Amino acid sequence: MTSEALTWLSLTEQAAALERREISSVELVTAHLDRIEKVNPVTNAIVTFEPERAIAGAREADRRRMAGGDDLPPLLGIPMTHKDTHDTAGMRTTYGSEIFADHVPQRSSSIVARLQAAGVISTGKSNVPEFAAGAHTSNRVFGTTLNPYDLTRSAAGSSGGAAVAIASGIQAAGDGSDTGGSLRLPASFANIVGLRPSHGRLPKVPPEDPWQWLSQPGFLARTVDDVAWLMELTSPSAQRRDMRGSEILSRGAVDLQGIMAGFSPDLAGRLELEAEVQTVVEAAGPVLTGLGARLSESVPDLREARNVFRTARAYEFAANLRDINRENPGTLKASLQADVDAGLALTADDLFDFDRARVRLCSAMNDYFTTHDVLVTTTAQVLPFSAEDEYPKMINSRPVEDYMAWVDSTTLFSATGCPALSVPAGFSASGLPIGLQIIGPVGGEEMVLHVARCFEAATGHGHHRPSL
Repeated sequence: MTSEALTWLSLTEQAAALERREISSVELVTAHLDRIEKVNPVTNAIVTFEPERAIAGAREADRRRMAGGDDLPPLLGIPMTHKDTHDTAGMRTTYGSEIFADHVPQRSSSIVARLQAAGVISTGKSNVPEFAAGAHTSNRVFGTTLNPYDLTRSAAGSSGGAAVAIASGIQAAGDGSDTGGSLRLPASFANIVGLRPSHGRLPKVPPEDPWQWLSQPGFLARTVDDVAWLMELTSPSAQRRDMRGSEILSRGAVDLQGIMAGFSPDLAGRLELEAEVQTVVEAAGPVLTGLGARLSESVPDLREARNVFRTARAYEFAANLRDINRENPGTLKASLQADVDAGLALTADDLFDFDRARVRLCSAMNDYFTTHDVLVTTTAQVLPFSAEDEYPKMINSRPVEDYMAWVDSTTLFSATGCPALSVPAGFSASGLPIGLQIIGPVGGEEMVLHVARCFEAATGHGHHRPSL
């Protein structure tokens, strides 16, 4: 098998090949490093790169495997970069900020630590917008990450570097996080899978704040099965040694018989969609019914969702960045400064009203999922836009009011706390990827993954690779 072919194996395929000793970790890591050197100069996905550390880790993984034993971690020897907002002990982690351009943390974030415990070899960091603010991966430290399907286009964000690394054949899967769409939007723009889980499914460990609910850690991969496996491997209750995929995926179900899915590409007119996005997402309806699902045009009551999201987001940005902002005046990018200022301006009455609105939204979603198993809609409202822009200024000749307004398709569901996944849905006439978003009730990740897996198998859109 060629070096490049190794990097296009799925996560489960890489793990199986290593376990059968068909390949060594040194071979796999070397292929990973070679692929970074080949494609990263044009995509700018990987911003910190530690090949010597990676090769040393691969040699140790091979030594452990040769020594044998029944306690080897399932991802032993598999290379992976980490999102540059996720602390990685002993490795530069900048958060996309000039303030932390040379920052090297002493401990790893919980999601990185769990991946390393599962055997992952950390090879570097993937690009992010400044402090993960915004759905376009660009910052003043490393510049802009470009979409591998069209190098003039955005990779979305904030997990854009990780998404591009996966779509470009650098690695099979990777970690990310999602506040308002930061896993789902890059997945959509890069033709891969991204899951934002329910709050607490991958709990944060202090000194991370386990009570902050809006931003959630999660995973990106080229297949639904790989995302499902990573969710189980990093769950605190996982029996890591024996896990090979989620229970519902291991049953071999290939249809959606008995599933009631709400289906509305524009959420009953709430979303403004570009025409090609509308057309591709609408085409998913017949696929779902062909798999046995029953479709309903009903959508949940989302009237509270926009205000809930924006208030929670402002509060969390202000809580997280208040001290940094005070100690480094005038340093934050303008849009991020506006987010922090909005959070600092919140009053007690604002927060009381927010709590009540959030309860009403939760009740509306609970009501909806008493009659529906999932809701299916678009992931992004637009095609990947120019990489020179922070966000698209127009949708169908209508002005976008600010840099969050073009992502209502994902932020509305962040506000609900429900798990939401993007799976490849097809392409525009010019070959740009479009994603389908599947939402389930809180705690309903298995059903979301099941529906996504059946759709993935029926369509095969995820097999189409960029021609870098």
